[in-house]
Amino acid sequence: MARRGKELYESGIRQQVEAGNEGKIIAIDIETGDFEVDETVVAATNRLFERNPDAQPFGIRIGHRAVYHFGSRSLKKNS
Repeated sequence: MARRGKELYESGIRQQVEAGNEGKIIAIDIETGDFEVDETVVAATNRLFERNPDAQPFGIRIGHRAVYHFGSRSLKKNS
């Protein structure tokens, strides 16, 4: 699931959403490639489910390696 979500994100979705959305959450349906961007995991996922109740969501924080982290080290990607 994670591999498919990352593949979809890197193969085209990233270019569509990265500018102006760094730090926001993207929920990607790993079956269809549909996605929603919002401030929180819950909001992005709920919007995706509104469009497709059978969605299989995968979440990424735009511009970061993980949605959440523990500790003081940043998970921001160095592009």
